[in-house]
Amino acid sequence: MKIFVPGRLCLFGEHSDWAGEYRKINPEIEKGYTLIVGTNQGIYASVKVNYTELIIRASLCDGGHYEPFRLPMESNTLKSVAQEGGFFSYAAGTAYQFLIHYGVGGLEVNNYLTDLPIQKGLSSSAAFCVLIARAFNRLYDLKMTIRQEMELAYLGERTTPSLCGRMDQACAYGNRPILMIFDGEHIDLRELTVSKDLFFVIVDLGVSKNTQEILRRLNDCYPFAINTQQQNVQKYLGSISSIITQQAVEALQLGDAKLLGALMTKAQAEFDRHVIPACPSELTANKLHLLLDHEPLKPYIFGGKGVGSQGDGTAQLIVKNKDCQRKVVEIIQQDFPQMQALKLTIPKT
Repeated sequence: MKIFVPGRLCLFGEHSDWAGEYRKINPEIEKGYTLIVGTNQGIYASVKVNYTELIIRASLCDGGHYEPFRLPMESNTLKSVAQEGGFFSYAAGTAYQFLIHYGVGGLEVNNYLTDLPIQKGLSSSAAFCVLIARAFNRLYDLKMTIRQEMELAYLGERTTPSLCGRMDQACAYGNRPILMIFDGEHIDLRELTVSKDLFFVIVDLGVSKNTQEILRRLNDCYPFAINTQQQNVQKYLGSISSIITQQAVEALQLGDAKLLGALMTKAQAEFDRHVIPACPSELTANKLHLLLDHEPLKPYIFGGKGVGSQGDGTAQLIVKNKDCQRKVVEIIQQDFPQMQALKLTIPKT
């Protein structure tokens, strides 16, 4: 069968997923609120059963391909490869979780197309984990719900060196906008409706960032803040982010693009003030701010902000209409040739 899994765009509430989980240690930490939606780009694959091996043929977003990868469906081998890290560690980690939880055989996965930018804050690794989880679920008729697929995909990614939070695997829900609330070990997930089409441009900034360093430095601020810098991080990822995100949920459901843009601009300003000092080497993000402040874009957009872990990975811009979406892509292609602009439309539901 064929399976498509999109990337995941965090519209609001980045980092609040793992931050909210610290409530199980420190109840004074605020709940985490995250507003996410699937991208129009993703990972395409055909999958079939292989009872003894995990075989992956994977494509790159530039049209290239990795060398075929194969492992025996043996728990120690899968776990060892997952813990080494690297592209194929995500498939190995997820396969390991399915092996120990369900005693399944293996898979053959032909990832024949990837049009989702990799390592750009759009949860490409989580999308691959969900792809593997969905393949096991469907091919072995495990009758898992989407939430259960998400959970095994999350455990699979955490078998690797990744420090991902639980929101990443919500790409399993496709293009539907989702509000996730994180309260210690409890997660509340709400599917949202949208009254008008909303148009975005996602921009790969064309430079690299160290997501693991960002997560390491911000996790150092938890569960108990011991100085002003750590207090500021907890304040932004807590009360400030939760208020902005809940306001954004209302704006999204009303289809109010202008208000969403204003909230994005506000969220970025608050993030810069409270969070950048905790990891300035990765979060100062000169390219991100150069794009957000680019004057030729301003007549066509309502606002914008960083994506995912922030830093110079990916930006999101909410535009005024479909024609503006096309114009913004043209401007970015002309003025920032090293950047890649992708269109995202959240359709009326």
